[in-house]
Amino acid sequence: MELDKLVHQPIRLQLFAYLYKHGESAFSELSEELDVTEGNLASHLQTMEDEGAIDVEKTFVDRKPRTTYRLTPRGRELFEEHVATLEALIDDLGDG
Repeated sequence: MELDKLVHQPIRLQLFAYLYKHGESAFSELSEELDVTEGNLASHLQTMEDEGAIDVEKTFVDRKPRTTYRLTPRGRELFEEHVATLEALIDDLGDG
């Protein structure tokens, strides 16, 4: 079993899990909730977007820009597969 490097990286794993649970989130909320610097967060979100794992929506709310993120169906599938791989690894440990 091999872990997906896109999902397994610790900050991205947190992002996948957070977006999976919450559906969609604004950049500022992600930065605050996950305690990640804006530069680091932007880099990981860009990687996820480049791989088709998230959708990005840019809007204006009260004349202020707001960027929100949500997992794509592919992103949800990648996360679910990663969780299944981790569960299989744990099950294998119990068999040893």
